[in-house]
Amino acid sequence: MILTDEEKAMRDGAEGPAVAAAMDLLIRYGDALGAQRLCDTRNVAGTSTQPSPLKAKLVAEGGWHKAFAVLNLDCDDAIEIPDMRVPTCQLQQGFGPDSAGVVPYPKEFVELQSDAEAFYGRRGVNILATCTPYQVGNLPVRGEHCAWMESSAVVYCNSVLGARTNCEGGTSTGAASLTGKIPCWGNHLAENRFGTHHIRVESGVRDFLDWGMLGYFAGELVQDQRPVVTGEFTRPDLVDLKHFGAAAASSGGVELYHLPGITPEAPTVEAAFDGPVPDALVYGPRERRAIYEKLNDQGRSTDVDFVLLGCPHASIDQIRAAARALDGKRLHSGTQLWIMAPRALKAVADRSGYTAVIEKAGGKLLADSCPAMSRVAPPFTKVFATDSAKQAHYLPAILGIEAWFGSLEDCVDAAVTGRWRGGLR
Repeated sequence: MILTDEEKAMRDGAEGPAVAAAMDLLIRYGDALGAQRLCDTRNVAGTSTQPSPLKAKLVAEGGWHKAFAVLNLDCDDAIEIPDMRVPTCQLQQGFGPDSAGVVPYPKEFVELQSDAEAFYGRRGVNILATCTPYQVGNLPVRGEHCAWMESSAVVYCNSVLGARTNCEGGTSTGAASLTGKIPCWGNHLAENRFGTHHIRVESGVRDFLDWGMLGYFAGELVQDQRPVVTGEFTRPDLVDLKHFGAAAASSGGVELYHLPGITPEAPTVEAAFDGPVPDALVYGPRERRAIYEKLNDQGRSTDVDFVLLGCPHASIDQIRAAARALDGKRLHSGTQLWIMAPRALKAVADRSGYTAVIEKAGGKLLADSCPAMSRVAPPFTKVFATDSAKQAHYLPAILGIEAWFGSLEDCVDAAVTGRWRGGLR
């Protein structure tokens, strides 16, 4: 890999051992990827505060300095971690103190995480604690090189914002935060950002549910390639686009998609492909029905113990919609409802009165994490319902429970009646 003089100096220890370890990691990483150089970044979204048994062990041995060195720099040396060189935020993590008495999450993990937040916050990590940092202030500009983790955040960053990032890991983002560098390959290069598959929608995609199913179809179809979607659909908003991208990143490995006339790098379908437009693969009524049935093929019992909303983390409009659907209702005695949201938006919901309505109905608005991230659900959960194609895809495998997928209205009905009565309309 070709290094600048500045990068060579960092590698050789001019800015201390932690930065040298970070640069060594990035050079090894870039060589493995075949990258020719590093690119500059001033926007890192990674993970360092979320608790785990291994992290607790490392902290007990050498404090948070050692934990970061081992887990975020792949370095076993005893080194002191300096302030982050570039703006860095923490993505979703474990559940926070507000989960006490609601979520079966270890108290010692909550305490460990609070300690981590103080350590990393003093070093310049913004504890956003959400998989949707773009909803709470981290909005890179078009063309900006980023180093982000989390599949649903990455696909939104690339596709909707037009910034550039690959789906990074804990070590590469840790190294990027101390150096402001990341290997320049993949989605950082303009030639790798054009569409590969053309999907034409022939069955009206009208709402949040439809955008999730279309995303799931696209991901299954293209895997880790780049779909370009045209055809019959209502103009999507932020919520629709994050739902589409999260589903596509779950069923496949999509990191970038184009909606001509909507996403910034595709003013036209021709521009999305930078050349001839390939024959279209159709998403019609038959495909829509098949995807709905696939997302519901892990549900057997119609008795619902748990309803989960907000994956990726709910927007304030989604929280308001849930509050309106729950207003004047009361949850079934055997069913719990959790709505996951960024803590910053939970504060907005609290002040706007939405949280009070949700809690009066028996539901909970929780921040910082989700059942898939923290691997927890209400005790004795056997069947859950969700409006998230991503959670319907992952949670049965993670927790060994059955899943139902449907609209917000279907999920609220399940929470109130204790039974799944949803269906495709």
